[in-house]
Amino acid sequence: MGTTTGRPTRPEDRHGAGGAGEGAPGGGSDGLQAGLKNRHLSMIAIGGVIGAGLFVGSGAGIAAAGPGILLSYALTGLLVVLVMRMLGEMAAADPVSGSFSTYADRSLGRWAGFTIGWLYWFFWSVVLAVEATAAAAILTGWVPAVPQWAWALIVMLVLTGTNLISVGSFGEFEFWFAGIKVLAIVVFIVIGLLAIFGLPPGDTAVGVSNLTGEGGFLPNGPGAILSGMLLVVFSFMGSEIVTLAAAESPNPVESVRKAVNSVIWRIALFYIGSIFVIVTLLPWDSAAVEKSPYVAVLDSLDIPYAGTIMDVVVLTAVLSCLNSGLYTASRMAFSLGERGDAPKSFRKVNRGGVPATAIWASVAFGFVAVVFNYVAPDTVFEFLLNSSGAVALFVWLVICCSQLRMRRRIEREAPERLTVRMWLYPYLTYATIALIVFIVGYMLWSPEGRTMMLLSVLVAALVVTVALVREKVRGADAVPRS
Repeated sequence: MGTTTGRPTRPEDRHGAGGAGEGAPGGGSDGLQAGLKNRHLSMIAIGGVIGAGLFVGSGAGIAAAGPGILLSYALTGLLVVLVMRMLGEMAAADPVSGSFSTYADRSLGRWAGFTIGWLYWFFWSVVLAVEATAAAAILTGWVPAVPQWAWALIVMLVLTGTNLISVGSFGEFEFWFAGIKVLAIVVFIVIGLLAIFGLPPGDTAVGVSNLTGEGGFLPNGPGAILSGMLLVVFSFMGSEIVTLAAAESPNPVESVRKAVNSVIWRIALFYIGSIFVIVTLLPWDSAAVEKSPYVAVLDSLDIPYAGTIMDVVVLTAVLSCLNSGLYTASRMAFSLGERGDAPKSFRKVNRGGVPATAIWASVAFGFVAVVFNYVAPDTVFEFLLNSSGAVALFVWLVICCSQLRMRRRIEREAPERLTVRMWLYPYLTYATIALIVFIVGYMLWSPEGRTMMLLSVLVAALVVTVALVREKVRGADAVPRS
């Protein structure tokens, strides 16, 4: 594949439509093994959009926007659908490890692939610490004799071992984790709808009075829709994981196509559907809803052991996110190593066909972050959280810009590879870019989002500077000396 950046073509740029490792006996792309089965990828695609943030963090969004949070989720979901369509177009045309980071490298310049790759790795490495701590808190509540730090260590070690064995073991764990999440959401929605219409387990039909009462559908005004978006936008991070995982499947193009085509109903059902049940059954300003909305609904219907049930579901969601986060961070580190933007050891795979060094490097940063979460939660760890918080928006913006340039090149060189096409190209792409830039600007203006955005921009600027300096040094080294 050629480039549009004026850079010399590197070996890793010369991939056909099938990815870097097409035709390698028994292997996936770039030395990775094609160990993910179709059912693994299907469940990763379905469950990937269901994070612990939906179960735990949605209460804050409901408190901020009231029933209008439905519009916040709908607008954010629309943004994710458009971004995933663009990413799906590129991934179906060229399924490679590194996904959007590799596409940014080829379409926008090496600095862009370097920057977004390391920022994405940083984000998921911090997520490892957050999820390990959350899992440890739940487990300590069940078995208080084991200290919380010990549970965090155990969880990290178990899932590290799972990822080190083979990509198939990761896929199997994620298959069951995602399955439990999906089942929980579906059962929750069914029970909630029955209660709304006055069928058991509810006694009388609730109707839609909670959607229009307590101050109306937008009790805090239209501006609360945007405030709600700031709170929910990051819970959608993870939708893109399936395009990374597709490179380690037997049929990556078909897997990507299915995942992209199903993203609309997945977001509509799991996010908007479950939040609709919550704000319809209970008053939005209920203290119980803000604290734990799903438990509050089950308690209101007198479902026995509601708290314990949701603890199990949340623990599953946390472990799923941790498992996926470790996989995603290690594969991004592997891709950076393949392109010479990370230590060469990151691109080495063990006998199981997984990048062991990249996995250990990712989990090591996660371990360090866990330590900071215990010893310096209000300083160092808070900085890590805030400085990685806006990475989702940066990733989505880079995907949009990469798709603009990559689409033109594919149409010129190999239009038959466009098996997934972005709708109304390029107009919807430009509209999506405008919406992302607007959200970034609103975060800078909003007191709630300003600190996170400023710190995220600062870290991004530092990584961009490193990338540009590296590129300049490499360019100078490449100049023949007389």
